Amino acid sequence: MTSLSTPSLLLWATLGCALYTTPAFSGKFDNKTFTEVQTLANQNDAEAQNALGDRYYDGEDVKQDYQQAISWYQKAAEQGNPDAQYSLGYMFDKGKSVQQDYAQAVIWYTKAAERGDAWAQTNLAYLYETGKGVPQDYAQARVWYTKAAEQNHSRAQTNLGDLYYDGNSVPQDYAQAKVWYIKAAEQNYARAQANLGYLYENGKGVPQDYTQAAVWYTKAAEQENATAQNNLGRLYEKGKGVQQDYSQALAWYTKAAEQEDADAQTNLGYLYQNGKGVPQDYSQARVWYTKAAEQNHARAQNNLGDLYYNGNGVPQDYTQARVWYIKAVEQNYARAQTNLGYLYENGKGVPQDYSQALAWYTKAAAQEDADAQTNLGYLYETGKGVQQNYAQAIAWYRKASEQGQFHAQYNLGVAYDKGKGVKKDPVQAVIWYTKSAEQGYAWAQFNLGVVYYNGQGVKKDNTQAIAWYTKAAEQNLPNAQYNLGLMYYEGEGVPQDNTLAHTWFSIALANGKSEAYQKVMTLTLKMQPEELLKSHNKLTEFREKFSIPDPVIP
Repeated sequence: MTSLSTPSLLLWATLGCALYTTPAFSGKFDNKTFTEVQTLANQNDAEAQNALGDRYYDGEDVKQDYQQAISWYQKAAEQGNPDAQYSLGYMFDKGKSVQQDYAQAVIWYTKAAERGDAWAQTNLAYLYETGKGVPQDYAQARVWYTKAAEQNHSRAQTNLGDLYYDGNSVPQDYAQAKVWYIKAAEQNYARAQANLGYLYENGKGVPQDYTQAAVWYTKAAEQENATAQNNLGRLYEKGKGVQQDYSQALAWYTKAAEQEDADAQTNLGYLYQNGKGVPQDYSQARVWYTKAAEQNHARAQNNLGDLYYNGNGVPQDYTQARVWYIKAVEQNYARAQTNLGYLYENGKGVPQDYSQALAWYTKAAAQEDADAQTNLGYLYETGKGVQQNYAQAIAWYRKASEQGQFHAQYNLGVAYDKGKGVKKDPVQAVIWYTKSAEQGYAWAQFNLGVVYYNGQGVKKDNTQAIAWYTKAAEQNLPNAQYNLGLMYYEGEGVPQDNTLAHTWFSIALANGKSEAYQKVMTLTLKMQPEELLKSHNKLTEFREKFSIPDPVIP
């Protein structure tokens, strides 16, 4: 059960959020006292009425009073003052001292927008984009964003870029999205900088360029944009566009996580879980995974389930693991579907149920989860929860193998080696064993040693056999340890060496390889005391390395 740190995508649905602050009151009233502005407002001066509304809104020279602000904005708005119309729309939009009323917000934003107010145009566009107070209408949103964007309004430019990115009311066009993001980014607008970084990171509308992605993410991150901070942390974690630096990744993830960014909380949990850039700390991993999981972040829910499954930072609890996996699978998260299938296959936290395992593996396999495809292949191969079907097993092993899943590659190698579900083909067996063995899978390394020793699918090569047996033996695989002992005993591929033969036979015996007993006995009778001492010292070294039982030396 592995927990994966995966890239966090920009949340385009929330990138459309358009503001929100009210414009500063009219400059012509900056040097006037509250009383002077109030006097002019009482004389029905629309600009003064708007300025007085701003004073009440901001609490400037007077106690903050949204109700008074609304009253004065209303007076000015009814005289056609666009700033007041915008501000009144804003009050209805946000429900400040009035019942939130998107329809009224649309009315007042429209009045101001038609008089060229860029803020009103932007907010009106957002209401059309989200269908608040009006039927959702991306085309109208684009119209109003464009009007504001052409006035160099950075939020409107960014939101217009979002429409092109998503293909809402316009053909999807990453290059055009980039055009608008750049306009806003050059005004130091953080969200546009973050979005531009994302385009460069993923090669959308531009050639993929991690260095440029890091540049733009940094600009936005330094302005406390949580999405950029998280994405910059990921570049440092992966060493893309910057030198790999887990400490920097930790720092940026932490900044974003403290702003409640669920992706960053998950990624931070992963660093603590795996001791990258920080001492391994399962308790801290649990803290951050829990924060994200409570925001319904599927990957965090899955990873929290993993902690309970393995008993890392919490008491081992398969039932609690299942609780979190289920929360993630309800969001169709493939990794959690695989893990839930594994619980059912092995009866951990649930009654053993191969049919349920099959169902969950199938869901995850359809989403290209390589582990699920491997496990599904195994169920078809063994006829657990489904009628035995070698052809189906091979099909799923192949899908997983092509994604580099080493267990599947090994199983596919065995199928070709034994002719199960496919025509026997020693050459193909060697190919798949090699792919798996090169990823460090001990059984594949052992089988590769066997085929080199026997010359099956490859030219017989005892040196290669020794090399692969050694790799598997050093992973504490008893079969490989026994065969390696035989090679040293017979002097095949290596000079004959009773000491090393005795060592490997003894380790294999300690690991339960009963065939090694007679070999150990025979060698013990033949060897000199100094040879036995050398073997014993080697045994001690391996016992500490592998935590194996103390070998019985006759």
